[in-house]
Amino acid sequence: MLDFKHVKGDHPRLRERGIYILPNLFTTGALFAGFYAIVQAMNGFYELSAIAIFIAMVLDGLDGRVARLTRTQSAFGAEYDSLSDMVSFGIAPALILYVYALKGLGKMGWIAAFVYCAGAALRLARFNTQLEVADKRFFQGLPSPSAAALVTGFVWVMQEYGIPGAEVAWPAFALTLFSGLTMVSNIRYYSGKEINLRRTVPFFVILLVVLFFILVSTSPPEVLFGLFVLYALSGYAYGAWVLWRKRRGDLSREKKSA
Repeated sequence: MLDFKHVKGDHPRLRERGIYILPNLFTTGALFAGFYAIVQAMNGFYELSAIAIFIAMVLDGLDGRVARLTRTQSAFGAEYDSLSDMVSFGIAPALILYVYALKGLGKMGWIAAFVYCAGAALRLARFNTQLEVADKRFFQGLPSPSAAALVTGFVWVMQEYGIPGAEVAWPAFALTLFSGLTMVSNIRYYSGKEINLRRTVPFFVILLVVLFFILVSTSPPEVLFGLFVLYALSGYAYGAWVLWRKRRGDLSREKKSA
C-alpha cells in the first residue's frame, strides 16, 4: 500500500526534480525565435530572420537574470538554455547566412557556415565545463549571442539597403569565418555579469539608457550591427593592450636588472 504522507509539495526530492516555469518561459521564447528565424530565412524573409535573432538575444539575456532574481535556477534550466542557444545562436545564424549569401559559393559557402555552427557548439560546451573556474568578469571567446548578432546584423543591414546576398558573398564568407573562429579563441570579452540590477545608480546612467534606446530607434540595423562590430573588435583591442603592457613590463624589468 502506498504511503501518501510522504508525497507532499515540499518534499526535497520532488522539489529537486521540478521544473521552474518562469525562467524556462523566456528560454522557450528564445528557442521559438531561433526556429522562427530559420523558417523565415527559408522563405526569403531575411529581415524578419535577423530581427528574430535579436529578440532571441533579449530573451536569452533575461532567462538567467530572472532565474537568479527569483532564485529559480535549476540543472534542467541550464541544460535547456544551452540547447536553446545552440539553435538560436548556432544553427539559425549559420543557415541564414548560407541561404542569403553563402549558397552561391558552393562548397566554400557551406564549409564557412559549418565552421560557424561548430564554433558555436564548441563555445557553448567549453562555457558549460568552465563555469566553476572561469573569471566571471570576462568571456573566453566571443559569446555565441554576440556572434549571432554580428552575422545576422550584417544581413539586416544589407536588406535595409536592398543589396542581394550574391553581391556580398565574400564579405559574408569572411565575417562568418571570423565569428566562428573568434568564438573558440582564447580572446577575452567583458561579460558585464558583475553589474547588479538591484543596486542604485546615478541619474546620468538612466539618461544614457534613454539615449541608447533613442539612438537604436533612429536606425536599428546600422546601430545594432555597429555596436556588435565594436564589441567583437573590443576583445582583440583588449588582448593587444594586455600584450603591450606585458611587454612594457618585461622591458622595464630588463632595464632595472641591466
